[in-house]
Amino acid sequence: MQANGAGQGQETGDLSCLNSAQNGESSSAGHSNGLLSSTDNGNSGGTSNGASTGPGPGSMKKRLTQAEEDVIRLIGQHLHGLGLNQTVDLLMQESGCRLEHPSASKFRNHVMEGEWDKAENDLNELRALMHSPNAIVVSSLWPKPETNCVDRERMKFLLLQQKYLEYLEDGKVLEALQVLRGELTPLKYNTDRIHVLSGYLMCSHAEDLRAKAEWEGKGTASRSRLLDKLQTYLPPSVMLPPRRLQTLLRQAVELQRDRCLYHNTKLDNSLDSVSLLLDHVCSRKQFPCYTQQILTEHCNEVWFCKFSNDGTKLATGSKDTTVIIWQVDPESHQLKILRTLEGHAYGVSYLAWSPDDTYLIACGPDDCSELWLWNVQTGELRTKMSQSHEDSLTSVAWNPDGKRFVTGGQRGQFYQCDLDGNLLDSWEGVRVQCLWCLGDGRTVLASDTHQRIRGYNFEDLTDRNIVQEDHPIMSFTVSKNGRLALLNVATQGVHLWDLQDRVLVRKYQGVTQGFYTIHSCFGGHNEDFIASGSEDHKVYIWHRRGELPIAELTGHTRTVNCVSWNPAIPGLMASASDDGTVRIWGPAPFLESQEADGLNENCSNMDS
Repeated sequence: MQANGAGQGQETGDLSCLNSAQNGESSSAGHSNGLLSSTDNGNSGGTSNGASTGPGPGSMKKRLTQAEEDVIRLIGQHLHGLGLNQTVDLLMQESGCRLEHPSASKFRNHVMEGEWDKAENDLNELRALMHSPNAIVVSSLWPKPETNCVDRERMKFLLLQQKYLEYLEDGKVLEALQVLRGELTPLKYNTDRIHVLSGYLMCSHAEDLRAKAEWEGKGTASRSRLLDKLQTYLPPSVMLPPRRLQTLLRQAVELQRDRCLYHNTKLDNSLDSVSLLLDHVCSRKQFPCYTQQILTEHCNEVWFCKFSNDGTKLATGSKDTTVIIWQVDPESHQLKILRTLEGHAYGVSYLAWSPDDTYLIACGPDDCSELWLWNVQTGELRTKMSQSHEDSLTSVAWNPDGKRFVTGGQRGQFYQCDLDGNLLDSWEGVRVQCLWCLGDGRTVLASDTHQRIRGYNFEDLTDRNIVQEDHPIMSFTVSKNGRLALLNVATQGVHLWDLQDRVLVRKYQGVTQGFYTIHSCFGGHNEDFIASGSEDHKVYIWHRRGELPIAELTGHTRTVNCVSWNPAIPGLMASASDDGTVRIWGPAPFLESQEADGLNENCSNMDS
């Protein structure tokens, strides 16, 4: 189709907008590309092309562009779906466009009426339209000339399959058998499916057929679904893809959400949940960058914090030798002490929840040779493990089965143990800084003193290099899908790596990272955000796709050692600091806008 919507003087059959003179129709009130003739707009001086000599109130001053024609057809399709058929007819008449090619309309009606022989004959007409010179094919889904015959067979197969199933549902077994043997089988297309279809002859009743075929049954629903499949083989200039306007609007909404820096709620694909009259914008006040609670129960530096996998609890570990388990109120999101676990003589620098949140393992700093495995439900110490007083067990990670864990440290220990602390396997000579178990249940990732992360398989005792940095990796964490790793790198800051492609994806700016161990995290819905502590006493938050922080959270007075984002409540985050406090961050409280703006000393806006 030409950009200005004019025809070639002869109907090719695939143009969506044709004036009456071009498509061979005659009328006393003729249209030319949507322009009314002089007799229609009330002017006495008409011209041969149907445009008036003077611009009347209803005349169009320019020809429709291709984009304008497309919009008219999209609107017409949407209105047709709402049942506003007279409005559609008027729109098409006034614009000079047509919703779809007449052959496509005939085909649609025959399919919806179940007139299968006529629909099959329509395929011959449509075949000629699918690859005419002016057909607009904008997707690889629509067939190319060399696949024309194959696509026609596919379309015919789908038609005959529906015909066969409807005969079976109506109890017309002989007719169905004739379709199977005389029409479907000779196509020699998708023989495996034909074998499946033949099995439906044994169905004793209609309900059994619908269940086994996973089919809605004879009627509008199944025929509409069939038509949707058939339309994928036709170019849009002949027949628009189903619900095309809704699809475009949904894509636009999704793109706006994707570009929204602070979007942190579950995606709802329904257009009914949004306004199409305004652009999508999330306020920073809805984002977890305001202090909601300050936990001061620890009496020394707080080195680590971690929400449970179900988000109902928070564990914090401190230099004061205690672990405090906090309960998260599901309504107010306020935290209160559930229990305190004591006796960690060296302090607690790392914590790991078991996959089912029944157990919690606590590790100490470099000079600690012990780890503690607590039953969180009862508060009882199940295991206190120490292989040797020369060990340094500073990191731990749970196997996904919840029955094993790995632990290690910088003195060369790397163990796999059961829940009773029994040694199952060991890897010699690996100076471990941080650990993570992947979801396959076999691979353990370990960062070491060679500024790298390697993958270790305890089953076949193989290892391989995955990440290589130029500076020490102080800590790392892995996304839920196991694809991305977030590293805190000494003197460099926070780096994002793709573990599958083994490439550095992004370096996040702003954070102050020296040689202290600082733990960052993924967070928010779909883990779209990244948060990290910093030696400049702040918490930094980035959108995963952007290098610059979207928020800097102030309030702590010393180094922020660890940040944990609640996996079940995307608007809740915790940070642990050397100032002895744990801060709970959430959205702005429900105050007047002026008062809420006054809270900005806790959250610096970085997106301007």
